[in-house]
Amino acid sequence: MLAAERRDHLLDLLAREGKVVAKDVAAELGISEDSIRRDLRDLAAEGLCQRVYGGALPASPAVVGYAERQSVTPGGKRRVAAAAVDLIRPGGTLILDGGTTALAVAGLLPPDLDCTVITHSPTVVAALLDHPRAELFLLGGRIFKHSAVACGAAAVEAAQNVSADLCLLGVTGVHPDAGLTTGDADEAAMKRALAARAAETWILASAEKIGTASPFRVLPWDRVVGLITDAAPDHPTLERLAAAGVEIRRAN
Repeated sequence: MLAAERRDHLLDLLAREGKVVAKDVAAELGISEDSIRRDLRDLAAEGLCQRVYGGALPASPAVVGYAERQSVTPGGKRRVAAAAVDLIRPGGTLILDGGTTALAVAGLLPPDLDCTVITHSPTVVAALLDHPRAELFLLGGRIFKHSAVACGAAAVEAAQNVSADLCLLGVTGVHPDAGLTTGDADEAAMKRALAARAAETWILASAEKIGTASPFRVLPWDRVVGLITDAAPDHPTLERLAAAGVEIRRAN
């Protein structure tokens, strides 16, 4: 089989099965695992897969820059945000992550909702400046321009001094095996710090993130209450997560 044919075969496996196991494909095609690993390295360099131990998973399309992400499935993000807003109780304290879905949550907060919003996102704070009843706390640190959020040691330390009823956390990848992932190590550490300070953490993930993975793990599934998504309920990833006991809240 030619290299181009192997490439097409690997991409087809990723689309159909949601993963590639290098040793299984090598045995199926009668070639060495090294050849498959080289193919996967090439695909990963093009952003077409996320390499993991023993093979690869579909790469998340959500690792592009903040400006580009604003044009990726805005309808889906708004549906996820609307479902998330229903979890916020009057008088409660909310830790709201950065990113475009979190920004949609900020835009949908009812004007008569008394709440406190803690965030490391300057864009979220800016979106809520005119909210008549929301108290705002901005956690500071080095600004990670890719996602327009504060992260690094100073931001993590600031997060350790707050607490909340609810944390709404965004990720770029949602996969039953890889867990909850994102594209930057410091951002992943900040997300862990935020989640650790809330009584409940829910994951916000529009459909394009489901079944994909990014390089850095944020949290295992047992550290969150559930997932809010607009992906189809019969999506194989959601079926596996539900079978494992993850609560899934549908965004319609």
